[in-house]
Amino acid sequence: MSALQRIGAIADKEFRQLSRDRITFGMVVMIPLIYLLLFGYAINPMVRGVPVGIVDLSGSAAVRGIVEQVRVTQVVDIVTSYDTPAEAEEALVAGDVRAVLIFPSDLTQRLAGGESVGQWLVDGSDTSIGNALLGLRDMPLQVEAGAPRGAYRESESSFEVALFFNPERRSAVNIIPGLAAITLSMTMVLFTSIALVRERERGNLELLITTPIHPLELMVGKLLPYVLAGFIQLGIILGLGSIVFSVPFQGAYLQLAIITLVFISANLTLGLLISTVAQTQMQAMQLTMFILIPSILLSGFMFPYEAMPVTAQYIAEALPATHFMRLIRGVYLRGADAQQLASDITWLLVFTLIMLAIATKRFTKTLD
Repeated sequence: MSALQRIGAIADKEFRQLSRDRITFGMVVMIPLIYLLLFGYAINPMVRGVPVGIVDLSGSAAVRGIVEQVRVTQVVDIVTSYDTPAEAEEALVAGDVRAVLIFPSDLTQRLAGGESVGQWLVDGSDTSIGNALLGLRDMPLQVEAGAPRGAYRESESSFEVALFFNPERRSAVNIIPGLAAITLSMTMVLFTSIALVRERERGNLELLITTPIHPLELMVGKLLPYVLAGFIQLGIILGLGSIVFSVPFQGAYLQLAIITLVFISANLTLGLLISTVAQTQMQAMQLTMFILIPSILLSGFMFPYEAMPVTAQYIAEALPATHFMRLIRGVYLRGADAQQLASDITWLLVFTLIMLAIATKRFTKTLD
């Protein structure tokens, strides 16, 4: 047999093995397809549709015209209004809106004097949002300024902008907490996705079958050590982020521990579910990457969530990383508490219970 024949025989064997490995073959097709759809359709670095609120202290008829001119820029989406600046600031901390436009009580005098007509209070923890709102600071406004009805003048006045939580617009402030979310997503899912697979490959699963352990007990027992590992990783990232990059911690450690625990639990149960599907550790890693890539691209870590089309936002909402991205930035950078972020915490808890139930049901104390 010649060298080419031997190479051909090996290649034929590999092709046959790949065709039988449906998970690996699916990754060959799905990964480039997902990359194409994400980068070509969902990923947009331009910030559009930022949810904002309005506080009108003036009662002036000119507010409606100014608001409409701001709306047509498509940078912001005015979703609500507040009675006082204090209420608006609380909503900003809770993450209900990303910015608030406040019209002062002396708006009419400001219009007549050519001064700024309002102030933006902006969640500067996301530098892309801050930069987008800063772009509205000098936008030209056509406003009625005490002239006869129907007479308008071009006003040189625009807006003042106050960046909360990151006035220096340092990218590290935004990246470090987000990096914690991505790191935990990758490692927690990967660690547990290969847990049962490794037991099966090493033959340890046969020993577990001879014990009276319940599948749920096995699932929970495998989760607990990795919870500690997740907190160690979080401490390394946030600790060094604070020391090396001077990222300020605005929240409470108890709140940070609560949101981290629910996020780690969600990822660990997802990893366990993968471990009941994959037959080899390689398949487990492939499935982990299949989930990790959308988590990085759609969670708001690299690209603005608000700039994504609605379909991509629906996909992002199904990913635990998206919810934890809001949670950790809310607690760590804005000083929000768990009650203000209850919707994201509730979603992660429900996700954890569903994944754990499915994984437990799929795991049976019998060998294939």
